[in-house]
Amino acid sequence: MADQLTPNAVATVFFADPPIDASTLQPTLQILNIKKIQAAANSMDRYRLIMSDGQHYLQAMLGTQLNNLVESNTLTKNGLITLTSYATNVVQGRRLLIILGATASPGPAERIGTPTNVDDRAAAPETNDAKPNAVPQQQQQPQEQPQQTAPQIQSARTVAPAAARGGAAAGRGGRGGGRAGGSAPSGPLYPIEGLSPYQNKWTIKARVAHKSDIKHYSNQRGEGKLFNVTLMDETGEIRATGFNEAVDNFYETLQEGKVYFVSRARVNIAKKQFSNVNNDYEIMLDQNTEIEPCEDESVPQIKYNFVSIEGLANVEKDQTCDVLAVVKDVGELGQITSKSNGRPFSKRDLTVVDQSQWSVRLTLWGKQAETFTADGNPIIAFKGVKVGDYGGRQLSMFSSSTMTLNPDIAEAHSLRGWFDAEGNSVSYHTYSNAGGAGAGAVTSVRPEEMKTIGQIKDENIGMSDKQEYFSTKATVSFIKQESFSYPACPTCNKKVTEDSDGWRCEKCDAVYPQPLHRYILNLSVMDHTGHIWITAFNEAAESIVGKTANELVEMKEVDEAQSSAVFQLALGKTYLFQCSAKQDSYNDQMRIRYSVRRASEIDYKTEAHNLIKLIDQMQV
Repeated sequence: MADQLTPNAVATVFFADPPIDASTLQPTLQILNIKKIQAAANSMDRYRLIMSDGQHYLQAMLGTQLNNLVESNTLTKNGLITLTSYATNVVQGRRLLIILGATASPGPAERIGTPTNVDDRAAAPETNDAKPNAVPQQQQQPQEQPQQTAPQIQSARTVAPAAARGGAAAGRGGRGGGRAGGSAPSGPLYPIEGLSPYQNKWTIKARVAHKSDIKHYSNQRGEGKLFNVTLMDETGEIRATGFNEAVDNFYETLQEGKVYFVSRARVNIAKKQFSNVNNDYEIMLDQNTEIEPCEDESVPQIKYNFVSIEGLANVEKDQTCDVLAVVKDVGELGQITSKSNGRPFSKRDLTVVDQSQWSVRLTLWGKQAETFTADGNPIIAFKGVKVGDYGGRQLSMFSSSTMTLNPDIAEAHSLRGWFDAEGNSVSYHTYSNAGGAGAGAVTSVRPEEMKTIGQIKDENIGMSDKQEYFSTKATVSFIKQESFSYPACPTCNKKVTEDSDGWRCEKCDAVYPQPLHRYILNLSVMDHTGHIWITAFNEAAESIVGKTANELVEMKEVDEAQSSAVFQLALGKTYLFQCSAKQDSYNDQMRIRYSVRRASEIDYKTEAHNLIKLIDQMQV
C-alpha cells in the first residue's frame, strides 16, 4: 500500500514557496483522522482532516462544498485521497491546506508507515530527493512555459503559483477597472474559500452575484456613503463593502453578473448582523484596491439551495434561505415608519406558492417594493431571504437578498409547467392569510407538527440547547390577571419607567407622556393529555383576550370587575397554538419556557381533512 502514496508530498506542499497547486502536483495521501468542527450561527459545519504520505502528516480543512464526501462515508479514516484541487493558507503563522477538489479510494485497515508531524521538521535535508520544493519527477512540469496573456487555471477553485501569472498584468487594467497601468498582480489567485485576514497578497476571480444601492449615512464623524456587493466563485461567496472614495471608484465598474479580478483589499471578520452571506470573513474595498474586468466566464452563475414553502416550518427564525415560488397575489404599496430613525419605508407584501401546495407572505422593501410589477404569475428565485415567525412563518427581503424573475433553470421550468397545469386552481395551506392577516387569522400547520401536551412533555421538547418549535390544539383553562402587561416605549417596544417628567425609555433616550402597554400574558392551556403554562405576547394575546393591552389597563383602572369579566370570557375557548420552547433559569433552577408565536381559531375544514389523512394512514 505504501507505493500508492505520493513520496515526500506533504513536505513538498507544506514548504513550497511560492505555493504550488494541483496543476503542479496532485498527491495521493492517507487519511489518518477526520474531525467535525461545529459551525457558528449561520455557517456550515467544517471538517478537519489529518493526511499522511507515509513520512509526514499535516492538517487540512475540507472545503464546505465537499462535506458530502464525509457525510456519505466516501472519505473514511485510513482511506486514500487524491487532491485534485487545493490551496495553502497561512493562519496565525502556520500553513494550512484547504482541499477544494478530491477523489477517494479504499485504503488499508491500518496506518501506512510511522509518519511524523511536518510542523516538527526543523529543516529540509540537502539531498534533491528530500528537498521540500522538489516535485516527484513524474509530475514535474517543463521548466520553460509559454508566456500567458491571462491567468490559466483549471477552475475558480485552483490556486495558481505567482510565477504562472507573471504575464497576466499586460492584458488587464489598473484600479477601478478603467485606469491604465498594467502593474504586476499583487498575489496568487486564491479561491474565496481560501481567504482569511492573515493574508496580505491575494487575487480572487469572482462574479458579482448582487450589488446594493448606494446608501447614505450620518454619524458623529460626519456624512458618508457606502455600497456592498456579493462576490462568488465555485468555492463560495463573500461580501465586499466600499465606503466614500471606494463608492466613487468602483460602484459603476462592478456590474451584477459580470466577472472581475479583485486584489489589494482587506479581509476582515464578517459582521453577521449586516449580512446573510455564508462566510466568516468579508472584504473591505479601499484606496489601494484593484478591480479589473475578466472575460473568463468559467465562474459559475448564482447557486441556489432551495427550501420548499412547506419546508420553511423547519427553518429557524431569523435564518436565511433560498426559495423558488410563483407569485400568486401582489399587495398594495404601503409605508411603515422606521423605529430607529423615524423615516418612512415603502413595503409591499407578495403571496407566493409552490408545488408543496403551501403559501407564504413575502415582503419587499424600499425601491424593490415601489417598482415591483408581476404580470402573469411570474416565477421568482429568491436568494438569502430572511425567515420570520410572525403568523407562523413569513419571508422578508433585506439588503443582501436577491430575486430573479423567471430564471432559466430546470426547477423554474418544472414549477411553471405545474402551476399552469394545476397549481392555479389548487387550495393552498397558509402560514398566514395573504396581505398580512392579524394574529387571530385562521392558520394551517402540517399534521406531523401537531403535538398533544402529553407528547410535548414526553419528547422533552425545549430541553435541547436550541429553541424548538411545536403546534398544539388546546383549551384556555386559566389566565393570570396580575401583571398581564408592561409599559412599553411607543418607538422601540422596550420597557419604560415613570419619572417626574413622564415615561422614560433608556434605549431611545426619550420621554413620553404615556406608555404603550403590551401583553405578557401567562395562561394555562389543557387538552385530554394534560396541561402546561404558556406565555402569550402582544399580538397572540390580543387574539385570545379580544382587546388591546392599553384598553384592558384603562378598563382595570376604572372598573377592575369589568376587566376581570373580559378574562373570564376568554376561558374555555380552544385555539391552535404555534409555540416555541427553550430552557431558561429562574431562581437558579432550569425550567422550560413555552412562548406562543401565534394563537389562531380552529379551521374545522382543515381539521377534518387532517383527520381523514390520519385515518387513511392507520388503515394502511
